[in-house]
Amino acid sequence: MSTKTRTVRRWVAATAVGVLGAAMLAGCSTDGRETIRFTFSKREALSFMNDVVAEYNASQDRVRVEMDSSGVDVVSASFVRGNPPDIMLANYNYETARFVQRCALSDLSGTTAASTVRDDLQPLMDQYGSCEGRTSALPYSVMAASVIYNQQIFDQFGLEVPTTWDELLQVSETLKSNGVTPFYGTFKDDWTVGQGWYDYSVGGSLDVIDFFDALAAEGDEVGPQSQVSFAKDFSEPMDRMLELAENYTNPDAESRAYGDGNLAFAQGQAAMYLQGPWALGEIAKTSPDLPVGTFPLPMTDDPDDLKVRVNMDLAAIIPEASRHKDAARDFLEYLYQPEVIEAYNESQLGFAPTKDAPSPSDPRIAGMVPYYDEGRIYQGASVLVPKTIPVFNYVQAMLFGASPQATLNTLDEDWSRLAFRQPPASTTDAAASASTDASGEEAAR
Repeated sequence: MSTKTRTVRRWVAATAVGVLGAAMLAGCSTDGRETIRFTFSKREALSFMNDVVAEYNASQDRVRVEMDSSGVDVVSASFVRGNPPDIMLANYNYETARFVQRCALSDLSGTTAASTVRDDLQPLMDQYGSCEGRTSALPYSVMAASVIYNQQIFDQFGLEVPTTWDELLQVSETLKSNGVTPFYGTFKDDWTVGQGWYDYSVGGSLDVIDFFDALAAEGDEVGPQSQVSFAKDFSEPMDRMLELAENYTNPDAESRAYGDGNLAFAQGQAAMYLQGPWALGEIAKTSPDLPVGTFPLPMTDDPDDLKVRVNMDLAAIIPEASRHKDAARDFLEYLYQPEVIEAYNESQLGFAPTKDAPSPSDPRIAGMVPYYDEGRIYQGASVLVPKTIPVFNYVQAMLFGASPQATLNTLDEDWSRLAFRQPPASTTDAAASASTDASGEEAAR
């Protein structure tokens, strides 16, 4: 190929890209409708959401939605370039919350969608930060997680779902004495330790919001002399977590990973499994008829302390830099129609965040419904620290034999060091500019 030919081809390609870019900026489709770009971060639910987009596009002739499933890195770069998506349904974590903290998202408080969202979810949203005077993000899907248990094994030994720490130990002893592994551990994957064992133990023991608010108030003074600290407040939860892990798990837990756990639990090799609902589909691939249920891990002797772990699996946001905010709001309102948001959450084993939404119908997660309905929920402690603090590694190290007290002291030092560099006005500010999520596995869900 001659140099002249290559040059012409490059010019043609560049011109084509330029034309395409201009068309995107103009926001006009070939049929004259205003085009908006919709970023959706849940790849396993793309088929469902593609249908929603198609139905919306067919329902009116003013706006055309184009689906964009780019990853978080691409989306972050688009904010920097001043050309972010017009509307997003994204995992709500510190990566997304960076845009909230910088007031880069438009105010959604005046939308009908905002008026339908449960008020008790706002404190969980605010744990990641806020922009004063704005409702920057609306929860769209709440994922609840707790103990998954084999109902067949419980019935076989006449066991009731435990609601206190002592009852949990009694159930575990009964199972162990009958040759059944009480809990299947997958400690090889640190995120399973963080999301399950660590988060359930902490969330079942103390008020997570109060703790992190108090921790933020301490700032860079967190340590031996502070009123609250990881070393002081997490000591008992970690001791109890280790008691369960050391006495009531499979002996090869340190070498077992997430996939091993799903298979083993499906085969009846353990009675309980500390995983979220994303594991239920994997379990069903092996044992589709296995009767399983869920219940919050009891960590105290007061049943009133029982709560389930939740994360804001998806949140709706409209960037301030969008050139098509009105059109994006129109699609937002469509997404929050009961028949859309409720069907989405039902399909994903999630909980709808809206006030009048019915409870999920899947019996496998029925055990968590009363707690969600009553607002007895918490966000995992593992997702409320910046990614620069390797909390998953720390918890895994404790299960592998590291001193719990020394590890928690290190966590205090890390928090204090980060707070010194970025003095926080709130829990979230301590992690400003940081990006974190519950895990590689959970983040993909």
